[in-house]
Amino acid sequence: MKSVSGREFARIIERRGWTLLRVSGSHHIFGKSGSVVRLSVPIHGSKPLKTGLLRHLAKLAELSDEDL
Repeated sequence: MKSVSGREFARIIERRGWTLLRVSGSHHIFGKSGSVVRLSVPIHGSKPLKTGLLRHLAKLAELSDEDL
């Protein structure tokens, strides 16, 4: 799996129809109409997301490895 920062991941999911609902500190909370799922994406500069967190967020957002 490719290394992706929180900011890059946020851009990817915004292109997929997710919208920013609110910001709580350094965590951006995204939602999608018609879905009860909420994504909390930590944005810490250009630091890459850890692999386990990236896999979990991608699974919730229904993204494949190729989408990243």
